[in-house]
Amino acid sequence: MSLPVALDLRGRRVVAVGGGPVSARRVAAFHAEGARVHVVAPWLCEDLAGLAGTGEVTWAERDYAGPEDLEGAWLVHTATGDRLVDATVRADAQAARLWCVDATDAEASALAVLARHRVTTPDGTLTVAVHADGDPGLARDAARSLARDLATGGTDLRRRRPRRGPGWVALVGGGPGDAGLLTARGHELLAAADVVVVDRLAPRDLLEALPASVRVVDVGKLPGRHAVPQDRITDVLLEEALAGHGVVRLKGGDPYVFGRGGEERLACEARGIAVEVVPGVTSAVAVPAAAGIPVTHRGVSRGFTVVTGHDELPALPTGSEHTLVLLMGVATLGASTRALLAAGRAADCPVAVVERGWQPTQRTTVGTLGDIAERARAAGVENPAVVVVGDVVRLAHPAG
Repeated sequence: MSLPVALDLRGRRVVAVGGGPVSARRVAAFHAEGARVHVVAPWLCEDLAGLAGTGEVTWAERDYAGPEDLEGAWLVHTATGDRLVDATVRADAQAARLWCVDATDAEASALAVLARHRVTTPDGTLTVAVHADGDPGLARDAARSLARDLATGGTDLRRRRPRRGPGWVALVGGGPGDAGLLTARGHELLAAADVVVVDRLAPRDLLEALPASVRVVDVGKLPGRHAVPQDRITDVLLEEALAGHGVVRLKGGDPYVFGRGGEERLACEARGIAVEVVPGVTSAVAVPAAAGIPVTHRGVSRGFTVVTGHDELPALPTGSEHTLVLLMGVATLGASTRALLAAGRAADCPVAVVERGWQPTQRTTVGTLGDIAERARAAGVENPAVVVVGDVVRLAHPAG
């Protein structure tokens, strides 16, 4: 029987006997926990030599000399590969009433370092530690699997005790709307949130899996009708976080690509609220990809520009080898194509309009700069859609 415990090694002396890879892994872990590690070994493997060379650990370049090498230690680790030497270190540590990990004889060792993985939440770090009675491979696999479950939202990570002071805000990019494209960090934060403030184009399927205790605030904006003004959305984030809640602002695409994430972050930080930004797959790249269109391609396009169709187009490269991606550009498609033609783009430059990218109803309308506005009008193209201008459109998946 074993009793798992957590040791605070910060500032405490740990003696590691042995200079091989096994010792190196443990020494690195002890050092990462803030321990003052002293290594006793006639030679060091590359990883340990690096730590010793930078002064992060101290090194006695010789064989183990006896109990005096363990003086002042709180913890001892031995992994020389020589069972007699390791047994001697273990016996000396036991005589000095020091806990000792013998990496060469798990059954004889009274102490084991558990396999562990860490999952970081806005409220702190969770450490998943597994002990498997002498089977370190099984312990590592189990710890990794449990950590993966936590990191992908499979376990509720919401804080059980009220927070003291403000909560936190996470601006999470949900990608183009497909729940499968949300990052692992995004899932992790959703599993820790008390409140989710969600956009219309965010992956809404994820909301169905949230516990009933999580409040969902829908601030989705419809074309031509902003149901919730941006100022009010920012106020919601502030109010909820200042009330001590953990808040996920779940957006479509990426928070920093026409997502007003910068404005929201600055407003929260000005009130002393911790903010984390989680990138998402921007629709400027993801939606064309769903239609088979790369925004860059060797021998076809060496660069691309992303602009919003809401505003007057800035000066842009006129060659069709430079890809132009227009977001929120359906309503102004006619004006945009006229502006591009007037700026010098050729009328036969390929154009594609990809509607509802990554959704079952995805549709692509292809034409040229000279006729795409009429083609889109005839096809009844609607938002959400992404417009792609340039030679890369020729690489699109065949229709049908």
